[in-house]
Amino acid sequence: MSRIAKKPIIIPAKTEVTFVNGVLTVKGPLGELKKNFRDDVKVTIANNEIVLEKTRNTLQAAAMIGTYASHLRNMIAGVHKAYEKRLIIEGIGFKADVKGKDLVLNVGFSHPVSIPIPAGLKVTTEKANIIISGIDTEVVGQFAAVTRATKKPEPYLGKGIRYSDEVIRRKQGKKAA
Repeated sequence: MSRIAKKPIIIPAKTEVTFVNGVLTVKGPLGELKKNFRDDVKVTIANNEIVLEKTRNTLQAAAMIGTYASHLRNMIAGVHKAYEKRLIIEGIGFKADVKGKDLVLNVGFSHPVSIPIPAGLKVTTEKANIIISGIDTEVVGQFAAVTRATKKPEPYLGKGIRYSDEVIRRKQGKKAA
């Protein structure tokens, strides 16, 4: 059994957690998150604590109990403090703008690339930075990955979109003989 799942998860103040028919709902100051749980894991909520237990003694249940514990901790943390990803745009003439519900990127293509912003996310741009924030860590991470995949940083000049804490390994270019 996972070490993460053995510890009870403490529910902080101003947070309401319910588990009905396989759907776990977490409500907090910033919003509400829902997630479907399989019946391999039993969720017990009592005394401001959540305890996870396996209902079956299978390999699938053993794998899922730690995953569900991590999801649950992320949901509780997200409704209290929004998750944030920062992207940096490098390159001459490269820029990003938020127009309505779309993120419009000009990153060296013959046309601007428009990416629809998912519901529940707040995207801001300032100079060469894109800041993505929201209460669901999966949605924030996925949107950041899709945005970065539009123009990955290349190893020779470093042009492209990268995470703020990402280090690009640079290659040496051609040498003059």
